[in-house]
This record gives sequence, structure tokens and C-alpha cells, in this order.
Amino acid sequence: MSQLALPFDWKQAAGTEIIVSASNAHVARHFDHWSTWPVMAVLLTGPRKSGRTRFAAQFALGSGGRMIDNAERQPEEAIFHAWNAAQEMRKPLVIVADQAPPGWTIRLPDLASRIAATPVVAIADPDDALIGQLIERQLGQRGLAVAPELVAFLLARVDRDYVAVHRLIDALDQVALTRRSRLSIPLAREALALVGMIDPVT
Repeated sequence: MSQLALPFDWKQAAGTEIIVSASNAHVARHFDHWSTWPVMAVLLTGPRKSGRTRFAAQFALGSGGRMIDNAERQPEEAIFHAWNAAQEMRKPLVIVADQAPPGWTIRLPDLASRIAATPVVAIADPDDALIGQLIERQLGQRGLAVAPELVAFLLARVDRDYVAVHRLIDALDQVALTRRSRLSIPLAREALALVGMIDPVT
């Protein structure tokens, strides 16, 4: 697991490094070997807030390729032409979507055939290592120190879902600001109750 070093020499601004764990390491490996892709495109799927857009954007920047985010909501002809251009120019294209077909319904037959020939890599639900580092880094960016025992307390109670983790981080920040206090187990209980992950604190 790494917070800094990715296999590919991707350009990353400070504080935006992708946290690599068992949930997404296979995605980094796939991007690292883009020159061997059977087609110069990949369909990247994963839950909301999983870092899929950041993965795609940083890879596109480092490789000289292109990304299309929220593909289900983009004009199909534009994706079709981008896919063809990637093959002609030998520059990788990352198409980011919630799901691969048939979950993503494609009406343009020519695009459907090209997406069918495109490899799919999917970011999995977050594992404990990833959740722990997300909590530490994002709270650290907000000026809140997190002790290891507090991270362990939160890991035992937080939902294994990216959106839920981000909701908890926001709640922890809110509670610490409201109480004007450093993070602690009692404050963590309050934050967990605030987002409905434990019963309300009495």
C-alpha cells in the first residue's frame, strides 16, 4: 500500500496523491502497462468518491492521453470519435463510467461495438487500509490530528462505502469545529451518530 509512489510516473500536485491499496492497486498496474493495451482505451468504473476521476485525470496528464468523465452523460458520438482518435494517434483514452454495459445503456451501435472491445477495470469498495489513510490524510489537510487508536475506533464502525467515509470525515470536522476541541473518542462517537453509523449519543 502506498500513498505516494505509483508504478507509472504520473504528475501529481502535493496533497493530491492517490492512495493505493488492495481496492485499486490493479487499476494502477493496468495503467502502468498502457503501451500493451489491446486497444488504446480503457473503461474505468467504480463507486462514487472512489477516486476514479483523479486516477483518470492524473494518468491522462502523465501519459499524454485523454479522459472522458461521467461517460453515461456525455454525447455518444463524441465518445465514439474520441475512441477512434485514440487508436489513430496511439494515445490512451480513459472512459470513466458508473458501470460497464449492460449497466450503461449505449444506443449508438458503433460506440457499443467499440466499448465491447475495450478492457474494463473497476475500483472495488474501500478496504480498511484505504479507509484509514483517507481519514488520516483528509483530516490532516483540515488541521486535525488523528491518533492511531481513534482511527481503529472509526474503522470498527464506519460503513465500507466511499460516500459514507467522506460523510464521516465531514462530520468529524464539523463536530471538532463546533466543540472547539481536538478529536477524541467521545467526539468520534458524536460524529458517527450524526451520520447514522451508530445509535445517537445520549
